Amino acid sequence: MEKIKVGLLVGSLRKESFNRKTAKYLMEIAPEGYSLELVEIGQLPFYNEDSEGDALPASYADFRKQIEGFDAFIFVTPEYNRSLPAVLKNAIDVASRPYGKSKWGGKPGAVISVSIGAIGGFGANHHLRQSLVFVDVPTMAQPEAYIGNAAKLFDEQGKLINEDTQKFLKGFMGAFEKWVARFVKK
Repeated sequence: MEKIKVGLLVGSLRKESFNRKTAKYLMEIAPEGYSLELVEIGQLPFYNEDSEGDALPASYADFRKQIEGFDAFIFVTPEYNRSLPAVLKNAIDVASRPYGKSKWGGKPGAVISVSIGAIGGFGANHHLRQSLVFVDVPTMAQPEAYIGNAAKLFDEQGKLINEDTQKFLKGFMGAFEKWVARFVKK
């Protein structure tokens, strides 16, 4: 049986990002029959419609092809000024253009926000969901995932050590597996 391919898009470019660490943990606990892959987005120039056609950057073409190859997505994002980071919004824009040729369409997704703050990136989580509605990524509603106080959840090697968070994320992935099964048959 062919594995379900899930793209993990992380909204933080920071080397020691708690969001990246969370995404790596998700890779460790992926359900059987699933393949999770980190999708790099920091190399993408800001979307500019003038870059379509003959001027299309190779990074746009490569990224669009990569996104097209996934069956589902998990977006892991920090919160910047009560919204999502520009790099993540840009990635969504790049793969949704040109108009009518979106690579996201109809593929299921989920959102996890990870923050050093107590409210766990609530604003970013919901702003991201607004963009996903428009690009037709049916986004899992429950369980909502706001992971706060992230600086206390990982050890010095970047491993998730908080047992409650581990348990929550395992439950989240179980729900995600059921969500994806509604859309993807392999």
